[in-house]
Amino acid sequence: MKILLTGANGYIGRRLLPELLAQGHEVICAVRDRFRLGLDPDTLKKITVWEVDFLTDITLKEIPKNIDTAYYLIHSMSSSIQRFESMEAKAAQNFNCYMEEMHVKQVVYLSGIVNSSTLSRHLQSRSNVEKILQRGNFRLTVLRAGIVVGSGSSSFEIIRDLCEKLPLMITPKWVLTKTQPIAVRNVIEYLIGVQLKEDCFDQSFDIGGPDVLTYKEMLQQYAKVRGLKNWVFTVPVMTPKLSSYWLYFVTSTSYKLAVNLVDSMKIEVVIRDNRLEKLLNITPLSYTEAITLAFEKIEQNLVISSWKDSLASSRFKKNLSEFIQVPTFGCLKDYQKIKVQNPEKALNNIWTIGGNKGWYYGNWMWKLRGFLDKLFGGVGLRRGRTSPNHLDNGDALDFWRVLLADKEKKRLLLFAEMRLPGEAWLEFRIDENDILHQTATFRPKGILGRWYWYSMLPFHFFIFEGMLRNIAANKT
Repeated sequence: MKILLTGANGYIGRRLLPELLAQGHEVICAVRDRFRLGLDPDTLKKITVWEVDFLTDITLKEIPKNIDTAYYLIHSMSSSIQRFESMEAKAAQNFNCYMEEMHVKQVVYLSGIVNSSTLSRHLQSRSNVEKILQRGNFRLTVLRAGIVVGSGSSSFEIIRDLCEKLPLMITPKWVLTKTQPIAVRNVIEYLIGVQLKEDCFDQSFDIGGPDVLTYKEMLQQYAKVRGLKNWVFTVPVMTPKLSSYWLYFVTSTSYKLAVNLVDSMKIEVVIRDNRLEKLLNITPLSYTEAITLAFEKIEQNLVISSWKDSLASSRFKKNLSEFIQVPTFGCLKDYQKIKVQNPEKALNNIWTIGGNKGWYYGNWMWKLRGFLDKLFGGVGLRRGRTSPNHLDNGDALDFWRVLLADKEKKRLLLFAEMRLPGEAWLEFRIDENDILHQTATFRPKGILGRWYWYSMLPFHFFIFEGMLRNIAANKT
């Protein structure tokens, strides 16, 4: 079967792709930036990559033809607070135009549960996208899901942050709203199960797990599974804006995502029927089973995808390929080098930098910089890293983004996503003579940018020199 997978580098797309390949399908991955796909060489050989941005004017050149099933996994909730509805509508309209030329048989759209009499802006936008797709020249199958629970999902990571960090929580009243979470592996089962199934054509289905819980109960059950003590108290006076700031500062979520999540968390998200569960003979996992399985993946370092690696968690919306060439003119640099006795160990140190391990020198200063960044609306350090020992192009790494991770050529290039009066790159490279080169490049924006760089020079002297020395000294 010939499959088109939009959002192939998103949280669900990254989970769905290996399952489709395992079934022997021909998969075409549609992404805005092929540089960010972050797949191993063997997987890249098995797929076709179609670089397309559904938010721009369509160009009908070199598009795939004769698609059996296309998965529509595009959304913009994390990209904007004010404009995401229009962005999602435009993407759906352009998608319809492309599908007209592709002669696609079926489109599968993963949406949200929209059964409440009043909907949040996010859920209303999902409903609107469904109506737009219904006008397309194809058979449409819509799967409406609630909160998705799995290692790396935004909902799971937010609950994890709250429970692991706050034994005592003073929460807004939306934690008493009912929802019906679903395990990510069940979502994948449903997505695959409806492929070219005629009983599912031109149908919309609710999908969810067996448990109807309030957000407070989800927090409490998570804590019980993890063996944690937590006390959750609700107050009626916390406004949506305060709630958004609460999520933003306590968890790793971005402020834009926090605003849209809070707006949706006030709406009950419960399925009305389980027709598809019976039709496909799927037995959904309970909420506690989903949490247990998520931690099995985390403990085995087998997390396939994380919402934090999406550009939605970034300050920048440009393609990463625009930053891959480190500029020379008009830049300020800190360059250092050192001979390493054990290059393989040093390379491993580079590849495990950040996250829980830290930055090898002055971690308290890195944490302070992350706190200040978060205070002024930046990403801070809370994103960490998806895998403790593996990096892909496009991964989030604390307040950096991985531009290039080439272990064979012993080169790692990072781009700064913290708030700065300019642009910054950090590069590590080990050459053929076992010399470790470390280069910090800063392209200042105006006088403020230059003032920032020179004011930070005393800290750079200690931090960069200490970091290089400890990486080369094989410290872990």
